[in-house]
Amino acid sequence: MTEAGAKAIARAAEIIRSGRLVAVPTETVYGLAADATNDDAVARIFEAKSRPQFNPLIIHIAGAEMAKRYVDFSLLASKLADKFWPGPLTMVLPKREDSPLSLLVSAGLDSIAVRAPDHDTAQALIKAVDRPLAAPSANRSGSISPTTTEHVRHSLGDSVDLILEGGACSVGIESSIVKVDGDAVTMLRPGGLAREVIEEFIGRPLADVPPSQSPQAPGMLASHYAPRAKLRLNASAPQEGEAFLGFGAVAANSPLALNLSASGDLREAAANLFKHLHALDRIAATHGLKGIAVAPVPMEGLGEAINDRLMRAAAPRGA
Repeated sequence: MTEAGAKAIARAAEIIRSGRLVAVPTETVYGLAADATNDDAVARIFEAKSRPQFNPLIIHIAGAEMAKRYVDFSLLASKLADKFWPGPLTMVLPKREDSPLSLLVSAGLDSIAVRAPDHDTAQALIKAVDRPLAAPSANRSGSISPTTTEHVRHSLGDSVDLILEGGACSVGIESSIVKVDGDAVTMLRPGGLAREVIEEFIGRPLADVPPSQSPQAPGMLASHYAPRAKLRLNASAPQEGEAFLGFGAVAANSPLALNLSASGDLREAAANLFKHLHALDRIAATHGLKGIAVAPVPMEGLGEAINDRLMRAAAPRGA
């Protein structure tokens, strides 16, 4: 069921407090929200998504003041929060010893991924509940992330108790995740806030870590964000039996093709990425196609996050 407005927020808050699940819009993607302090509620997220429990969750809070109940902020972390929250930046910070968060949220790590979403509906729900919300993307684990309520319904069905309507997500790609350890800042997952913007603010390059078997943050598994159809990356044109995802001037004039951004705008491309992958996956299934060819996307600005999602979506399943 999809609802919007003040009454829907009140109902959603009641559902969250009772330990059940609500799909909530953010500026990045729709999240599957539960009370992050309730073990049973957080376990329902993993069950609904079929998500491995070694994969940690992001907690969503109203702002830095609320976050400081659960994690410790260095001076640099506070500056980053002041600059970029609310917004598509997640920080992985040391967990407070007295944190009441469910241990399932951190997947056994001594750190917590936390962010303040830049969306009126998400903010209203967090404030109504007055608790942090564990809220990974509202879809089956490993599949394409949802940017509309239709995507949520298609992926989760009756596994979610309520879907809050918030329109299409404006950023359309998950948050950037950085680990802040004192003055050290490491990029764990590129996302809706470009690397260059963060680096300009802190005055130095971000460190990088490779994907690992034991992820330090969400979205670090080698195979993720995947459609049912196989992806072939850096394609100049589709082959026989393929749909096509174009970018800029590299486009196919075909009902089996979509373009991330005809003008080559990376912000528009990021907002369209998951929406177009959902649509092309349906087209591939309807027409019995073997896969989806994807045009090259520049590795700059938000192109880093787009390419990260595409590479993980194209990785062998189970990787």
